Amino acid sequence: MSKILTVYFSIKGQTIGPGMTITNQEKGNTAMAAEFIRNAVGGDLFEIEAAKVYPEDHMELIDIAKKELNSHTRVEVKNYPDNFVKYDTVFFGYPNWWNTMPMVMFTFLEHYDWTGKRLIPFCTSEGSGFGLSIEDIKSTAKNADVKEGISLKGSQVKNMESKISDWAKGQI
Repeated sequence: MSKILTVYFSIKGQTIGPGMTITNQEKGNTAMAAEFIRNAVGGDLFEIEAAKVYPEDHMELIDIAKKELNSHTRVEVKNYPDNFVKYDTVFFGYPNWWNTMPMVMFTFLEHYDWTGKRLIPFCTSEGSGFGLSIEDIKSTAKNADVKEGISLKGSQVKNMESKISDWAKGQI
């Protein structure tokens, strides 16, 4: 039986909601999806946190995210999961920021040797899907067996538990 870890980066507070309006939520969309996955397939759950604090204002956040991407900034990860080597299947979740994953996710991927690990991406956005993130994952997590992931419309995640659970179970 595989040893499963679901890791994710998510922002709570202001986000883009239905109709591209700014909404406020106590739990981020990617966090909700990660919890649905872990509940469906078991294993451990780990939230990737940036060592820096992002602004609560969504428009400020996306401006900073764009600057980080354009300068190839490697945002420091606050902490890493214990005993990462014991996991062979990693569900890997993030919001789509500027057509790829947040820069903290690059830092996380670069921290590990992915040889022998299945990496299963899941992404939230309001319509841009994975963008270039799958290619970025493959080039950053060298030697990982990157599987086909799932892209989720962020504002609909809270109503998609059965779809997300069924998809996750199909990956195991």
